[in-house]
Amino acid sequence: MALDLFKEKGVPVERQSFTWKDMVRRPYSKMDDDAFTRTRVILMNGIEADALRMKHIFARLNLELRPHLALVRRAEHHQQTLVNWLTPPDQKVIETTLGFEQLAIEVTASVAIHEPDPYLAQTYRFGMLEDFDHLYRYSALYDRLEGQDPNNITQSYTDIIPGRPTAVEHRHPLDDLRRPYDCKTADPLSKLHAMTITASEFMTHDYYMTVGPTFTDPVARQLYAEIASIEEQHVTQYGSLMDPGESLLEKWMLHEAMEVYNYYSCLAYETNPRIKEVWQRFVDYELGHLHYVMELFKTMEQRDPAEVLPRTLPEPIAFKEHREFVRKVLSQEVDMRSDGTEYVDKSQLPPDHRTLVYQSQLNSEGSPSETAAAGYKWRPGTELAAKAERMGSVLEGRRLQ
Repeated sequence: MALDLFKEKGVPVERQSFTWKDMVRRPYSKMDDDAFTRTRVILMNGIEADALRMKHIFARLNLELRPHLALVRRAEHHQQTLVNWLTPPDQKVIETTLGFEQLAIEVTASVAIHEPDPYLAQTYRFGMLEDFDHLYRYSALYDRLEGQDPNNITQSYTDIIPGRPTAVEHRHPLDDLRRPYDCKTADPLSKLHAMTITASEFMTHDYYMTVGPTFTDPVARQLYAEIASIEEQHVTQYGSLMDPGESLLEKWMLHEAMEVYNYYSCLAYETNPRIKEVWQRFVDYELGHLHYVMELFKTMEQRDPAEVLPRTLPEPIAFKEHREFVRKVLSQEVDMRSDGTEYVDKSQLPPDHRTLVYQSQLNSEGSPSETAAAGYKWRPGTELAAKAERMGSVLEGRRLQ
């Protein structure tokens, strides 16, 4: 049964409490839990980080909202702490990175499939192919640094082959801007999607900017720097899908609805009972936040939340493999590029196009993503792969053109 956002009140803000032991609990297992448990933790950590960031910015812009933002923000901070501390200490930075990119592929694929606006769906497919390539590059780095099979982390849900090459993803800033939805006519799901993917990409950017300098391997340091730049582009791209005409309260209310939606999606797919309890609890907490803001929306803007919010939550985001969809998009759209806010085939960009000039300058001393993956072909297994090779049936990753 779909969750009724107006009927379900959740836990009131004043009754939401935490203790340190409550926030710092036993993490998931990086090997024994399903790979999508990792992606869910990464996603919700990013969404809570975005909630905090947004509320701090709004507090700088509106004096009247400051006490209300402070109350909800503290609960959000403790929620993020609990979620983030579910990450196991034996999970290496590069392994968490593989989880980030698997999340970006599979969640963006689900969003692209269900997005009702064709232009927005195209944007999600466009970005997905770039994150798909990032997984391949980081998998090569994982092999280089650890000598490990990335499928130990991704559990074979996601193909590890090149996507749109990272080296050609670098765009002039004006070619990363997109046409925003119209807040008066857009489907509410489009608004929830845009906020979700923007939050996820923002967390990815911040994570890479934080951990990249901690590597000693020079190729690793450069690769994180390069892909962090693409993640900044993605934040620009997805963030520009949102209508700047929405009021602060409208955006805040939508963000709380988006948080409910994502926790609800996590709850629907979680297989670890301990983690599932966290998702259920935070669905209830976020419903409390949502209704708190709905009351502010009524009193301060004299508007009905039903003008903005859907009555019930849409179908949950699917935390599952989307291999066939991704392969289809890869075969059909890998050569897509952007020219301003529009998507075109790469053959339509003139040699002096601003993005090609920008790209040429950035890559003039080499491309870390090309270096990291030079000669890399993912092969399943070890001695089994060698035996298959002798039999002439080894599976190889698609080579870069």
